[in-house]
Amino acid sequence: MAIARQPVEEVRSVRHTKRYVGKVVYMYAYDLAYEMARQPIRELLGQPVAQFSVDASRRSPRHLFFYRPQMVRLPPMERLGPNGRVLVERAIKILPVGAISITVSVPFEVDTIEDLVCYHDLEFNNGALNQEVRQLAEEVRHELDKYWVRPVPHLTDEEAYTVFCVNAPLISEDGTAITTEDWLLAHRREVASLLTQEDDIYHLSRQEADESTGRYLSYYENDLTVVDWDAALVIEEPQNFDETLYVMELANLQLAELEAYDRILDDSLERSYRDLSDRRRRGSKHVMRELREIRIDLARFSDELSNITKFFGDWHLARIYENISARFHLADWHRTIDEKLKTLDDLYQLLNQDMNTRWMLILEVTIVLLFVIDLVMLFGGLRAH
Repeated sequence: MAIARQPVEEVRSVRHTKRYVGKVVYMYAYDLAYEMARQPIRELLGQPVAQFSVDASRRSPRHLFFYRPQMVRLPPMERLGPNGRVLVERAIKILPVGAISITVSVPFEVDTIEDLVCYHDLEFNNGALNQEVRQLAEEVRHELDKYWVRPVPHLTDEEAYTVFCVNAPLISEDGTAITTEDWLLAHRREVASLLTQEDDIYHLSRQEADESTGRYLSYYENDLTVVDWDAALVIEEPQNFDETLYVMELANLQLAELEAYDRILDDSLERSYRDLSDRRRRGSKHVMRELREIRIDLARFSDELSNITKFFGDWHLARIYENISARFHLADWHRTIDEKLKTLDDLYQLLNQDMNTRWMLILEVTIVLLFVIDLVMLFGGLRAH
């Protein structure tokens, strides 16, 4: 993992960049159900559904394996954005774990990186982007209603992530290309301001600027990926954006599913504690059956989630995934969930052991009763003689 360690003040002499052209990609992940029925979806919102595919382009040893979800591209729509009219592109990915990921691309052309700060929490002339996306998610949820298995009662909060994609190479005013690492060291405070959504770059401390831009990766001299908790900056040739964006989208989806997974476990544990304390009224067999079903369901859920988020391929993309998963604390989420699963399993084993003890006690009492009955019959027979 390449991590820049130079302080903000130590910058190299870099020529002024002529102009920044690219697009802002907004990612929204929604958990809509426990899983999806194994049926092909032919059409969604009047558009044909196809398999999404992406190819890694970096020249490094790789064995490509990417999960390919079902995907639909919606017709572009015209909106009035911060810098005039823009053509907004939307895409929806449907995943078997009962989740969807909606991406919205908004093009831009600005003079400075600071001009992109207003693209956070984007507002159009007819309302906020996140409200439009939420309404779109509701439409998808209702149209795919027959495909959901145990759907959520209502749409939960989305997991959102914003990626600022700048077309490479960066060109100076005299027409020469600028190395992206040199550019970052010269504009580190501006990039930190963009990623943290600060209008005034001097509000940020040096430590925060170093931290926000600390996780960056560069493969060629004209590309750069800077990853932070809420947003990322990608400088790349336009034809190579998709592979990097897809890795980030998978990580964002994984975070949303882990949060949903955590909520399921919390509800399961609370119900298990309640059932254990009240098992005399409900019956141990009933509680045991529910615990067993929960354990099976969650194991299956974990397997499905693992299948859609694991990938082996381009080493550079793998390092990007490593960086963004560290920003999202995905490993911490996994550890927390594993501990809750262990607690749930301990409850199951405890109840199972308690039931076994009860059966052993019943068996021992039965044996004693049979022995007593045998003695009574024996002595009764002797007296009769």
